[in-house]
Amino acid sequence: MPKLKTKRAAAKRFTKTGTGKLKRNKAYKRHILTKKSTKRKRNLRKAAMTDKTNSKVMSKILPYM
Repeated sequence: MPKLKTKRAAAKRFTKTGTGKLKRNKAYKRHILTKKSTKRKRNLRKAAMTDKTNSKVMSKILPYM
């Protein structure tokens, strides 16, 4: 069995926590920020965990993480 390659784009976007979950940043914080409320922008700053339904796909994309 050959070595599996890590998808580098995904490796740059996700980090693994101590419990093994994947941490990600939230979307919609790059531009067109004037119409978004301060509360919404503040909540977009916080990191989020990836959904449980994506875990199977993520393990294929990030085999060594």
